[in-house]
Amino acid sequence: MAQKAYQFRFYPTPEQENLLRRTLGCVRLVYNKALAARTQAWYEQKQRVSYKQTSAMLTNWKKQEDLDFLTEVSSVPLQQGLRHLQTAFTNFFSGRTKYPNFKKKRNGGSAEFTSSAFKWKDGQVYLAKCAEPLAIRWSRQLPPGCIPSTITVKLEPSGRWSVSLRVHDTRDLRLKPIKKEIGIDLGITSLLTTSDGEKVANPKNLNKLHKKLRLAQKSLSRKTKGSNNYQKARLKVAIIHAKIKDSRLDYTHKLTTQLIRENQTIVVEDLAVKNMVKNHKLAKAISDANWGEILRQLDYKAKWYGRELIKIDRYFPSSKRCSSCGHVLEKLPLNIRDWDCPQCGTHHDRDINASINILAAGLAVSVCGATVRPSGSKSRKAGAMKQKAPNSDARESRAVS
Repeated sequence: MAQKAYQFRFYPTPEQENLLRRTLGCVRLVYNKALAARTQAWYEQKQRVSYKQTSAMLTNWKKQEDLDFLTEVSSVPLQQGLRHLQTAFTNFFSGRTKYPNFKKKRNGGSAEFTSSAFKWKDGQVYLAKCAEPLAIRWSRQLPPGCIPSTITVKLEPSGRWSVSLRVHDTRDLRLKPIKKEIGIDLGITSLLTTSDGEKVANPKNLNKLHKKLRLAQKSLSRKTKGSNNYQKARLKVAIIHAKIKDSRLDYTHKLTTQLIRENQTIVVEDLAVKNMVKNHKLAKAISDANWGEILRQLDYKAKWYGRELIKIDRYFPSSKRCSSCGHVLEKLPLNIRDWDCPQCGTHHDRDINASINILAAGLAVSVCGATVRPSGSKSRKAGAMKQKAPNSDARESRAVS
């Protein structure tokens, strides 16, 4: 059994849009007030505020005269917002994320409804305090017999409304086993190169609309912030960004599904994309290539369809190692795309050679559990030191929960 979320666009009536916008505003207000209270309590009194305490604060806020509008919307999304804040703090204390930020109106917003705040009837969704069902554009059907357990309504900066239905999928989607195995080397010029010698071109979705986006952003910068013309220009920029995002995500889904269907074992490098985008010269190209999303989709789709995904260490010298004799070069700049091995004289295409080495290393890890990290790498030493020293953030996380 797998938990899946199916996202659809919907078109609310004026009454529904009015109610949903007020709901999103109340969720944002409660989240920000709870975050401010927890931050203030720590800096002024060195006290930690728990989820139960913020829930009691919400009850008191509803009794205040200037906040009585909180009672006009469903209470479930407000409570869920406090739970999301608690999750954000738990992730922060465990070292996985940064300190929670305040929510902003310009980013749209979302509201989560549990089963007590919506009704699923005849394939239609009725939200709390809404008499009419949501006009959802059903681009695909939910799995047979699946009933949504949680519904999330989201407003994008471009003004589009979407609803996400979370269901428990009991179907067995595992594909028939095959014998094909490939290694994948992600890149920029070629989005990915396989150990079979195939190169997939990078669609470069940002470049297709870059000129239009640049002109729209230039027009936005000339508007008076807060004016009606500013809001119109901001909406144009958001719509262009949405088109870029949609085309990038659509291509990524099609590519990863094809890789999963055609191969039994896929080997990739465990890239630290968040660290790589800190390079200001390559950040835009890496972000547009969508490496992180490709690895994420391969991970969960491999579990769905009964395939094997192997991740090797990011410090493995896949490009500098000769796939024929194993000789490792001392240096190999990025501008060198072809090279000859000084040991055996084999001519290598940089990306194809890397993908062959990635496949070999992944199969070694799979068969015998061998490590492919260089023995003298700094990361190995840092990892050993990290294991010896207990994580203080983890202790704080346990204390908060």
